[in-house]
Amino acid sequence: MPLDHYVSQVHLRNFYSPALGELMYAMRKSDLKRFTPNAQSVCRIEDGSTNAYVRENRAIEEILKTIEPRYNSAIAKLIGDNIDQECIYTVAGFVAYVIICSPTGMRVFSEPIKAVAETEAVTAEKHGLLPLPPKELGGTSLAELLRTGDIEIVVDQKYPQAIGISQMLRNVAAFGNFQWDILINRFDENPFFTSDYPVAIEETKDWRILNRIVPLAANLAVRIRPNLNIDRKNVDFSFANFGRRIKHVSLKEIAEINELIVRCAGDSVFYRDDLAWIEKFIAKNRHYRIEPITHKIAQGKGTLVISSQRILPWRAD
Repeated sequence: MPLDHYVSQVHLRNFYSPALGELMYAMRKSDLKRFTPNAQSVCRIEDGSTNAYVRENRAIEEILKTIEPRYNSAIAKLIGDNIDQECIYTVAGFVAYVIICSPTGMRVFSEPIKAVAETEAVTAEKHGLLPLPPKELGGTSLAELLRTGDIEIVVDQKYPQAIGISQMLRNVAAFGNFQWDILINRFDENPFFTSDYPVAIEETKDWRILNRIVPLAANLAVRIRPNLNIDRKNVDFSFANFGRRIKHVSLKEIAEINELIVRCAGDSVFYRDDLAWIEKFIAKNRHYRIEPITHKIAQGKGTLVISSQRILPWRAD
């Protein structure tokens, strides 16, 4: 079975340490263990890109062939402010793929599906479309059993991945038609980190909108700022609505971005330089992760399910 990287090797190589050659520094949030991997040995899962729910079960790999070979060229174009359609497509594709195929992405997007399935099951029971639970479960209703946690609907995480794969190009077009901040880091002693989920979320004044902050290299990141007015039904790869502004970030902003990167990481944080302050910084921010937030609102005869994401305190134990 193939070992598929859910964070591309070409991305990770941009965080290699000059002191280590073809390696980078890494630390796990779960136990603060340090290690020095290469790009090939991390962020990979057996058959991670294989999905039996889609007609062509390796379809995502064909899309990646149009993205990964152009990654370093896209970085150079962003830094040089020479941004073209290929550059936008490449970066948007990298972001969309991480969200779809990483363990964190599949975990987070399983929750809305679970919430919808629970709502549909309770509604079906209410209308007499489901039999009563067996007496062994106390003879109570399905709604009550779900509420108390005596039974649980479990979502195969490959299912939200399949939905993401089917919408991959639509998401690439959406990201490419949003507004981007190109974040240039001029402070060599304070480089950007990356992680096993290098798509950090950033809250905005509008609860419906989450910015995505993506480190692309130790000296470069991008903030993708969604626009709810973009027509996402019509895929536009001319990226006519794309906008960008170049921003040279301050030391304070670098610290804030790295904080989000650590908090949103699944477990592993990767960095270029073995600096004295990094272990303490990761230790301070390790007990957080992205969590799905789902609200069920009664509306007429049905229920409206609204889902979002937030960075929340979390401990593996």
